[in-house]
Parts: sequence; C-alpha cells; structure tokens
Amino acid sequence: MDNQADRQVAVIGAGPAGLYAAQKLSAQGFGVAIFNRDIKPGGLVEYGIFLDKHKIKNGFRAQFRQILDLENVSYFGNVTVGKNGKIRIEDLLQWGFSAVLVTCGAQGTKLINLPGETLKGVYHAKDLVYHYNQLPPFSGYQFDIGKKVMIVGGGNVMTDIAHYLLKYRDVDEIIVVIRRGPDEVKFDQKEMLPIISNLDLDDFKAEIKRVSPAMLAIGQDPDAAEHWILAGLPKACPKEHKGRIVLRFLQSPKEILVDSKGSVAGVKMEHNSLNRHEENVTSRGTGEFSKLDVDTVIFAIGDSVNDDLELPMHQNEIVKASHPRYPVEGITFEVGNLSTGDPLPGVFYAGWSRNPSTGLAGIARRDGVFAATAVAEFLSSTDKNSSISADELHRRLNALQVNYVNQAKLKLLEADEQAQAEKLEMEEYKYSTNDEMLKVMGLTL
Repeated sequence: MDNQADRQVAVIGAGPAGLYAAQKLSAQGFGVAIFNRDIKPGGLVEYGIFLDKHKIKNGFRAQFRQILDLENVSYFGNVTVGKNGKIRIEDLLQWGFSAVLVTCGAQGTKLINLPGETLKGVYHAKDLVYHYNQLPPFSGYQFDIGKKVMIVGGGNVMTDIAHYLLKYRDVDEIIVVIRRGPDEVKFDQKEMLPIISNLDLDDFKAEIKRVSPAMLAIGQDPDAAEHWILAGLPKACPKEHKGRIVLRFLQSPKEILVDSKGSVAGVKMEHNSLNRHEENVTSRGTGEFSKLDVDTVIFAIGDSVNDDLELPMHQNEIVKASHPRYPVEGITFEVGNLSTGDPLPGVFYAGWSRNPSTGLAGIARRDGVFAATAVAEFLSSTDKNSSISADELHRRLNALQVNYVNQAKLKLLEADEQAQAEKLEMEEYKYSTNDEMLKVMGLTL
C-alpha cells in the first residue's frame, strides 16, 4: 500500500475478479489493499481449476504475482472480513478506505433440500473440488466415494468431477442426471474432452432416442443435439480408466434412499417433461418415478452467495442497486439498500459475488475490470478525504491481532513449496493446512 496514492480501495477476495480489478485501479493511480480469506491468492483459479492443469494455473499465477508486486497494491492474506472475522465492511469505510469492492465469490452451497441430502455419501461439488485442490480446511475432509456415482447437473463442474472420479477414484460408473434435455446441457465441448471417451455410446444413443419425442414436441432437433454433444470424440483425450459414463436427461432426484448403515442406497427419480415459453425451456415433473441404483451422490448445481459479509441480501444474492449511478456497459456493480434500492455509497461488487457460478476466469476478469471502472468513476466524482495510510492500516490490523500474510511472506511460501516439489520430483507441491503454511512463513502464533 503506497502512501502516494491519496485514495485507497479495499478489495475483498483475491480471485480473478478482485485481482484484475486491483490492477485496473492501481493503473488509475489509486491505492488498493486486497483482503483475502485464504492464505494464497487466486481464488477459483488456484482452487477450482482441475488439479493437474499445471500449465494454465502457472500462467495465471505469473500474472497474479505481477499484480501483487505493483507499487500501490498490498496483499493481506489469511484475513476474513465479515461476521466470521475480526473486520467488517463498515470498519474498512470508517478507517478511511474511499470504497470497498467485494469480489469474494459465491461461498454458499446451493441446496435443494431433498430427503436424504445430509446422508453419508452425499456431497457438493465445490467441497470436493476444494478438497482435491488442497484448500484448507477442505483438504483435510474425508470423501468416501463408492463405485457407482450419480452427478446431478450438466455443467463444466460436472466434467471436472467426472474426470476426477475416473482418474483418481477408480469408479466403475458415473450417471450424470440432467433435469432438462440434451439441448440444455451447460458444459463446453472442450471441457468434455478428458471424459468423452468414457461415454457409453450405445447407451447415449438409446437415451437420445428415448427423449426425442419430448424434444420434437417443442421444436428441438435430437440429431443436432446428439451431434453437438459428441463433437469432441475425434479430439478426445486417451481413455485413462475403464469406468463408463451414462447421461440421463429429463429426470430430477426427489429422494436419496438410505440403507441400514445410514449410507446411500439409491435415488428416487421423477421423470420430467419439457416446456417452451418463447426462448426459455423449462422442465416439469410428470408424476412418474423410477429408482437409480447408486452409492454416492454429488450435486454440481452451482453455488450461492452467503450472508457472511452482512450486506443486504435478497433470495441468496447481494442486493443490486435498482438505480445505479455508475453502470458500466449497462451492468450494475453497486450494492443496493434492501428497502429503497438506492446504492450503498462506496460499496461495489463483482465476479461470482455479483453473479454466482457464471463463466470461467475470463468472465470474472472482465467483471472485475468493469467494476473497477465503476469504482474509479465514483471516486472521481466524490470529495477527496484523507485516506488511510499504510502505517495506520498495519496498526489497526496489529491491534486486532490479525495474523495476515503479505507479499513478502507469500514469496517465502512459494519458494518453499517449489523446493519441496523438486525434492519429491513432483510437478507441484502444496501444503494442505494453514498451520503448515504459516509455519513456513514464520507466522505461527
């Protein structure tokens, strides 16, 4: 944090949205202090991308390092803002930050409140992704995975989970359940490449045939949908495991069945019909039920924003200002008052905090840059007050006994993990607990 910058912005969260916003604000001459719950920056780039995609992760890490090395950007890792931490958003504004930008993602889990959802062997995709990417404390949780796994949801996260189950968990069968039809799948063709060799083609063609009448009834083309889903076959990654994948369209789980030991014994499914209203295709239960025999269920249906930051909330989302003062490209980045819709002065949001589970890192980056534009417009239109100095911020954090990690400490951790990887002849080494990381950086209390 550079004393030269006369306006300071607090960015909460250090994923792509927050980091690229910090870069943009810094380039415009503002000071930026990034507060991050995790020790390491990167957010879903560090802890959401598939675990062996080292080249992609390292490319992003190099960019993030450059951003954190900017003269008027400071990093405070291992700092939770909100009701689970020692600092609130209102504290940051009272201390003298001119604006706060919330970019800490969607930390809530979307539940569908099914009977049996809390059984042993029922998991949520994000928790498992965090586990295999070694984000504390998820790195230490145990995930008992059986041989026959149901994944609920048809997006890119499903493809990663399926890839992980085949490559690292030796599963025999993955049943992907999608409540609508083949035309409504959400995954990118590219994301299917690691797993499409495991798709049971005879079963898939039979499933397309089964749902064809429902598709034709609303003017969809089953052959085109089949072709689109299978387009990646010529470029498919070599098959790494014998486990098979089957897709089940037009079905929704209604109850997770339990055996005598309290584990998953199967799932009661309701069959759906398709309805079209202009461009929107929805599914509706038909009252016809069947049972799928599985021993593990993983929900990959997206995330929600929780209320840890104590911002105005409506239906699991942060309230958007209904008449924003600084829209960018028609998008609102200002947090709104719940009752009036007026912007909360100086409080902005971007990335998955603004729009949960939307798009990959490039979308988050664009959202962060747009939000930084909105913040800069706000700052240039308000009176300049004396902003918090670096010394004052450190004094306040020390008074609260916040055990924060700065850029210099991050570099120590990075060097140590690099040395461990070389010693163990691994592509990458990660400490899996915060205590281990803090100890390496000399920060244990």
